[in-house]
Amino acid sequence: MVVEIISVGTELLMGSITNTNARHIARRLAHMGLDSYYQTVVGDNPERLRAALDIAFSRGDCVITTGGLGPTKDDLTKEMLISYFGCSPVEDAEALRRLEERAARRGVPLTESMRKQATVPAGALVLQNNNGTAPGVVIEKDGRACIMLPGPPKEMIPMFDEACERFLRAKSDKVFVSMNLKLYTMAEKGLPVGESPVADRLGALVDGENPTVATYAKEDGVLVRVTAAAPTREEGRALLAPVVAAAKDAIGAEYVKYVEED
Repeated sequence: MVVEIISVGTELLMGSITNTNARHIARRLAHMGLDSYYQTVVGDNPERLRAALDIAFSRGDCVITTGGLGPTKDDLTKEMLISYFGCSPVEDAEALRRLEERAARRGVPLTESMRKQATVPAGALVLQNNNGTAPGVVIEKDGRACIMLPGPPKEMIPMFDEACERFLRAKSDKVFVSMNLKLYTMAEKGLPVGESPVADRLGALVDGENPTVATYAKEDGVLVRVTAAAPTREEGRALLAPVVAAAKDAIGAEYVKYVEED
């Protein structure tokens, strides 16, 4: 399965907030062995969201959206996707009960704008929100899947980790395992351990396909990540071991501060 991430929110396009949701989802997808090649950020606009969905489904099987599920007028993701998939809107009883209880606890009436959060596509899997108000939704139709998640990270992250992973793991026949080689900085060693010299020392190792070897320049020293795909984590670690050893030898053990599994 190929998964694409669409982050919805004008505040993301404006640079008002950092898109930490996409980073979290991308890392979890990699650990589950699911391919993800593109990420898109789109504002709170239904036409542009529809266009982004068309592009995403032209190159993948599943789209994960974050944002646009709340009670305000610019929260349009769910309504857009109900229309996009040709579903009927229905009210989820459990989501409505939670909203009513929340309003009662606060001593306020349940407004129509708040109540709309309980509306979901008919036949969808509803992911109840234990950390906020808007539930998430999983739609599968005509060989395509879409997972809609709330935008606030304190709601999105636990919902993804607790509920979505079960759905997604069933779609993957492999896992990704990574080992990180953290190198000393040039200041610490007084040696040429910047990204370019390290890549030169790794030579043909960076051309490997499984495991892959990649270098990343960090403020606290270069990171070399070796990643393998395999049916199980144990098999992945077995693939990693000789390549990690070869990378360490190529760089020079004296330049390596530590090695750890990601």
